[in-house]
Amino acid sequence: MKSLLKVVKIIVPLLIGIYLMWYFWDAMSEKNKESFFKALNSANYFWLIISLFLAFLSHLIRAYRWRYMLEPIGYKTSLFNRYNALMIGYIMNLLIPRAGEASRAAVLFKTEKVPFTKSLGTIIAERVFDLIMLGIVVLLAVLFSYKDLLSLLEQNPLFAESKTTQEGFSLLYLGLFVLVVGIVLIIIWRLVPSIKEKIIHLIKDIVAGVFSIFKSKHPGAFIGYTLAIWVLYIGFFALCFFSLEETKDIPIGGILIGFIAGTIGIMVTNGGMGAYPLLVGIVISFYIGDTLGEEEAKGIGNALGMMIWASQTIMMVVLGLISLLLVQKNQS
Repeated sequence: MKSLLKVVKIIVPLLIGIYLMWYFWDAMSEKNKESFFKALNSANYFWLIISLFLAFLSHLIRAYRWRYMLEPIGYKTSLFNRYNALMIGYIMNLLIPRAGEASRAAVLFKTEKVPFTKSLGTIIAERVFDLIMLGIVVLLAVLFSYKDLLSLLEQNPLFAESKTTQEGFSLLYLGLFVLVVGIVLIIIWRLVPSIKEKIIHLIKDIVAGVFSIFKSKHPGAFIGYTLAIWVLYIGFFALCFFSLEETKDIPIGGILIGFIAGTIGIMVTNGGMGAYPLLVGIVISFYIGDTLGEEEAKGIGNALGMMIWASQTIMMVVLGLISLLLVQKNQS
């Protein structure tokens, strides 16, 4: 049963991604496709190259910042190994949803002997800070473009409906999961003392990792690097808009909404496959539709969404494979 659930968790997001890739293409009319390829041919790819450099820099800073969470729990690690663990985690997320965090912790254990559960705790803490930063981006988008955001949701019920459905499903799934896990843990707790001790040790390690930032001697540096990472995230996304003449004047509020839409896409499918270019394309076409017309705007929006997603995905795959080779070489 457990193996079946693992397979389902891998296959379902992958199938959704494949379907959305098909839908992304099939939903475009001939005129959409004509403007799609025209945009790809006329794009100034210099801006995409610069955006890739900013994205790489954000990954490097994230790997460097990780030291501020590992050192308080007693582990000094090299930037080289932290970076490789991070990039391998990213490439694993493209293959198996949410597998990147565990892979990242496993690689750091392999290269630096940091206990899996403790490094996993620090990664969980990172995700909490990422969620906080995403919330700040959402607030900024609301401040800059509240009316546009409402209009976009009204014109594209896909956003609102998928959000409502996902929330309802997530709450139901979470409730059942907590109930089952609770029952299993109570049985184990009462009947198997040795496993009880391992569970207590596991929880302590994870909690230590999560709260490691509060023990850091450099909390200001951690916060500074966190802000730098997210400024670079938004920066590389925004730079891509300059690659097309039709999108270079989209306001900052629209760019922030597009960034949020892309983030949602990454959450829905493996690495945002299908969902990322589709959702980002919807936002872009909303902003240029009045000027260019709905048909041409959709093709251009989809083209830019695809360029951003494809360039970032290719970069992560290449860097992830290089890191995988480096780790294997150093361990041999």
